[in-house]
Amino acid sequence: MKAEPAVQRRLLDLAQVDAELSRVAHRRRTLPEINEITEAEKQVRAKQDALTTVETTLGDLNREVKRQETEIDQVRAREDRDRKLLQGGTVGAKQLTDLEHELATLERRQAALEDDLLELMERREAVEADVQHARVELDKAQEALSDAARRRDSALADLESTEAKRTAERAVVVKQFPEPLLALYDRVRKHKGIGAALLQSRRCGACRIELDRSAFAHVKEAAADEVVQCEECGAIMVRTAESGL
Repeated sequence: MKAEPAVQRRLLDLAQVDAELSRVAHRRRTLPEINEITEAEKQVRAKQDALTTVETTLGDLNREVKRQETEIDQVRAREDRDRKLLQGGTVGAKQLTDLEHELATLERRQAALEDDLLELMERREAVEADVQHARVELDKAQEALSDAARRRDSALADLESTEAKRTAERAVVVKQFPEPLLALYDRVRKHKGIGAALLQSRRCGACRIELDRSAFAHVKEAAADEVVQCEECGAIMVRTAESGL
């Protein structure tokens, strides 16, 4: 394939644009914020699970406290009824003995229930503190996730802006090349990553491998308008005064 040396040199401009587009694509795939978001999402789920666990425990304790308070109220009501019967003076001797025994039992029962209630309330207070701590931790995790997402979106916006500019620039640049040369360039770039590079000091600018004596002799003997490719990577080697020919 043949192409004017000036046209071949302009391939370097195209390669530079494509290199930046490749960097944009690579940067988009490897944004550190992507991993940050993945880890932050794991933390949010873990903190949410932790909060759900302590909230469930708190709910259980609240129900237990309510049940205990209800039972204490029932014991107190039974005690008040028995005392009123005693004070009324209308019961017989046997019933009086039974009431006194029941009151003593109710007093012990109430004391035990109140001790249990106090322990439950102390446990509830501790769990309430755990709930508050878990909510704070969840808020922190959610904020970290939001921050990472904001930074990712900002980085992506910058990349999209750069990509749009370079894509528009490429659309203008490619019009300078004959179709066969452009097709060769694009084919090599698709398979090897770099379509064209400067041959500098006997070294291919794409793969950075120095040409051996035979390959260098072949390039040196080629006509100026001959399109030559690297034997190692296939990239079009653009020859200039820096090529060492």
